[in-house]
Amino acid sequence: MLNIQGVDIHIEGNGPETLVMLHGWPDTLALWDHTVLALRDTHQCVRFTLPAFDANAPVPPKSLLEMVAFIHEVVQQVSPQQPITLVLHDWGCVFGYEYAATYPDRVSRMVAVDVGDHNSRALNASLTAKAKWAVFSYQIWLAIAWQIANSLGSMGHALANRMTRYMAKALRCPSPLQHMHVGMNIPYAMKWMGTLEGFGLACNALKILPTARPMLYIYGKRKPFMFHSDRWLEKIQSYPGSRVEGFDTGHWVMSSKPEQFNALLKDWLG
Repeated sequence: MLNIQGVDIHIEGNGPETLVMLHGWPDTLALWDHTVLALRDTHQCVRFTLPAFDANAPVPPKSLLEMVAFIHEVVQQVSPQQPITLVLHDWGCVFGYEYAATYPDRVSRMVAVDVGDHNSRALNASLTAKAKWAVFSYQIWLAIAWQIANSLGSMGHALANRMTRYMAKALRCPSPLQHMHVGMNIPYAMKWMGTLEGFGLACNALKILPTARPMLYIYGKRKPFMFHSDRWLEKIQSYPGSRVEGFDTGHWVMSSKPEQFNALLKDWLG
């Protein structure tokens, strides 16, 4: 195990290819438990809980640029000679895409789960008014919770934690509710309130990715709306070595169908 900037970096396996796994909201590195068990005999699996997401480690949140720099420091330490494969989910996709766009020579390929061209015009155009309202409603709720915690002290923090867990339960998040806290909501405050400089400088995922390198894109089909456009899927499918797979699940594919998910990763990674 390494510790970088106060974040514990877990390393399991010693295969020739390094997988760096990034989770999203409202999860921790435990999201990848079953995936690591399936892959550690053939790969070096590297994972960590995102800064500010671990209630037991008081690491301050990072801006988008700071997060990219942090991921780069991790990559440079765990695989200094060889490029790595990113395995991403949810907000981990957003941060991982930005890292791949910033350091293209350090990423050989990517596995991305359920979040694609999050900031493209194609995705925005594909969403109905009802879907746009649904996305805004749950995300602004979480962003407001973050602001309450940072404005009202301990009383606000307790309320914000309850708000966070309420929304996580409503969205059927599989991670334990007791591990969830308002600090995990920072990406939503960045998106909707410009906190920590927001995401205004983020790469256009559809323009830059996914034809820069092979990608396995996995998504859950059993959702009221998608986090990708049809154009995103078309670009992936047109690139040699890339693949798209839709699962009969919700957003947390690896938790709903772990055996099927892990078998697909093992097959694609080789």
